[in-house]
Formats: sequence, C-alpha cells, structure tokens
Amino acid sequence: MKPSGPLFTLLAGLLLGIFMLSLNATTGTNAKTSYEGTTAPPTTPAATPAPSTAPPASPSPTATLPADSDYAGRTADDTATVAVSVHDGKAIGYFCDGRTQESWLKGDIKDDGSMALTGANGSRLDGVLSAGKITGTVGIADRTWQFTAARAVKPSGLYRATAEVRGAKIDGGWIVLQDGRQVGIVTRDGKPAAAPRIDPASGAATVDGTRLTARPVVP
Repeated sequence: MKPSGPLFTLLAGLLLGIFMLSLNATTGTNAKTSYEGTTAPPTTPAATPAPSTAPPASPSPTATLPADSDYAGRTADDTATVAVSVHDGKAIGYFCDGRTQESWLKGDIKDDGSMALTGANGSRLDGVLSAGKITGTVGIADRTWQFTAARAVKPSGLYRATAEVRGAKIDGGWIVLQDGRQVGIVTRDGKPAAAPRIDPASGAATVDGTRLTARPVVP
C-alpha cells in the first residue's frame, strides 16, 4: 500500500527540521569557539609619576633694615661721648669730648646692623647695631676710642644748631645722655668751645646772648 501524500510531506518536513537544527548547532559552536579564541591584548595602566622627594623651595629672606632710633653713650675710657641717629638705612654719628674735639660722621647702615661712617680729616666710626645698642670704635686724628651707645628715648639723643651771631658762624652739637647729662661743643668761626646747656624739651640754648634752637638730628 502506498503512503498517503500528507504523511510524506510531514516526514519530509521533519527531516528538514532535524537538518537545520544540526547545522545551527555546528555553526554556533564554531562561532563561539572563534569568539572565545580571540583574546584582547591586556591594557597596561598608565604609569603614575613618583612623588618628588626634593624639599620645597624656601622663600627668599626679606631684608629688614634696623628700626629708626637714636643711640647715645660714652667711650670705654669715659673721656668722650658718642651718639648715632639711624633713619631709613642712613646714619649720622657725632663724637664729642665736650671741650675741643668733635667730629660729625655719616654713612649707610646695612641690613645686618653694621656701619662704617666717615667724616672730615679721615675720621671714622665702625660699629654694629645689635640687641638695642651700638658697639664699635671711633678714630679721630691719631687716636681710637671704643664705645657703647644704648638706645636713647627722647629727650635724650643727638641735637644740632647752626646760625650766624654777630657775623660769626655758629655750629653747635649736643649729646643728651639717658641720665640727663649733656655733652656738647659750639664752634664759632672754626674755634671750638664747651657748649651751653640746651632745654631738651624745646631745644633752646643761648649762645653769646643770642637764643638758638637745637633740633634733633635726622640723617
């Protein structure tokens, strides 16, 4: 007996389905094998720079000038006085024995407090400002004195007056020490002599009957 048409068609479809399933399984396996066999190259992490071991740069030191002030004191042998006025990096010094010998000196003061002031006829003051006082030497003519000048608070300090009295040129210098003592010289047309006292509060002084005003010295 011959198989019917529908049965034959059913068998043919079943065989085709089995064939397609087998083909898909084979293709999928190959595709999976091909995908798994491809390995992406490993990613190398970016190198992290090593931390610097060098110490941070220190800021440049700021230069500091000594504070503005006056300094006054005696020589080591107690025969003369020395005063120095400091202002804005400049200094004026005055050496005076209160009788016949005096010298005005000037120059710069360095950041470390050292100074080398010069005056007429080769006079020189070398000193260092430290711990609120100036220590050093003064050389006048062929002599040298050691000195110490402590900080002077007004009215102590350095004063000067210049004027013309009865046709004579007057130049006076005064050092007022911390204990109130005064040492000074007034020069009349180049002739030195002991100076009269001044009133530290006003700077008033009388020279040859004429009233003068001595003012604080500022470089």
